[in-house]
Amino acid sequence: QVQLVESGGGSVQAGGSLRLSCVASGYSYMNSCLAWFRQAPEKAREGVAVIDSVGRTMYTNSVKGRFAISVDNAKNTLYLEMSSLKPEDTAMYYCAAVESSYGYGCVLHPLDVYKYWGQGTQVTVSS
Repeated sequence: QVQLVESGGGSVQAGGSLRLSCVASGYSYMNSCLAWFRQAPEKAREGVAVIDSVGRTMYTNSVKGRFAISVDNAKNTLYLEMSSLKPEDTAMYYCAAVESSYGYGCVLHPLDVYKYWGQGTQVTVSS
């Protein structure tokens, strides 16, 4: 049974930093597309960042230069380093994964490309 578990969310002031983690069990992050999504109240879930099997990354425009996605395959853990946080970053953050082929690129949408999802971790940024 595949399980993705996020942690690291919390409440911070604008300009602060957080690091989110997503640990997988029953699933290997090798040869996968791994992504972070977020969903603010009354808004659609949106892709934030994705990393492919060779380490290429892609970010939504609003977080470029502030967020960094990375993966530790030995620990089967996906990370999202978030800095210079803004109130508009407030949302529930989800990690997601789907099997891929080595070297293939990954996408942030459509969301239903992703097969496995975590339960989410809340990030709240106050002004």
